[in-house]
Amino acid sequence: MPPRSRTPARRRRRRLFASSVLLIALSAGGLALYLNRHETPAAESPPPPEQAGTPILDAARARAGLDRLPVAWNRNWETYDRNAFGPGWSGRGGEPALSGGCTAREQVMKRDLTETLVGDSNSCLVLSGTLDDPYTGERIPYDRFTSSGIEVDHVVALGDAWRSGASQWQPEQREKFANDVGNLLAVQKQANQEKGSKSPDQWQPRQAYQCEYARRWVSVKERWGLSVQPTEKSALVDMLDTCGPPANR
Repeated sequence: MPPRSRTPARRRRRRLFASSVLLIALSAGGLALYLNRHETPAAESPPPPEQAGTPILDAARARAGLDRLPVAWNRNWETYDRNAFGPGWSGRGGEPALSGGCTAREQVMKRDLTETLVGDSNSCLVLSGTLDDPYTGERIPYDRFTSSGIEVDHVVALGDAWRSGASQWQPEQREKFANDVGNLLAVQKQANQEKGSKSPDQWQPRQAYQCEYARRWVSVKERWGLSVQPTEKSALVDMLDTCGPPANR
């Protein structure tokens, strides 16, 4: 039988061991709590899809996306009705607000203009700002209370969307397309009117913007399942070449 004099030492070792285990457990629990609290922002949900709009593909993905698009000649052009895409884009106003509270038109103006001044009581309303027009490169001042040289353009125009598949959609889907901020740009008014509903084989922006324009065009058509005409696809291939050569060339 061990001497009694060693028993207190064993007890002290046991208490020390138990205290160490408890300290480790508390430390682990505290670390987990710290990580849970401090990692939350990284796990936040992205903006609602209607606020973020169609994600714009990089050049490599746009080339692959273009290859996946169905190729077909335009159809049903004679039945196109701008009002079929919901209120707001017929020129009479009334477009719906997105989940952030602003309309698509207001959100695009806030996104694309710089040096902006917004309303005190309505932060959706841009009172003034400056646009570096992507289509022409022109720098255009904006003042809500004077005649504006800026318009909001559907890159893939509503008419083009109608002819390449949207004529078969339900009204709700057409309205969502019309308010897809990924397909909208604030641009010079004259350039927008010259573009109209033309496809890239009929109208193109300045050379320096052709890469991004083609990437946006393909991104929108792929997301919404729209087709491209043979001549349109050929023009998009050439425009994507301005992004630089593919990696395998």
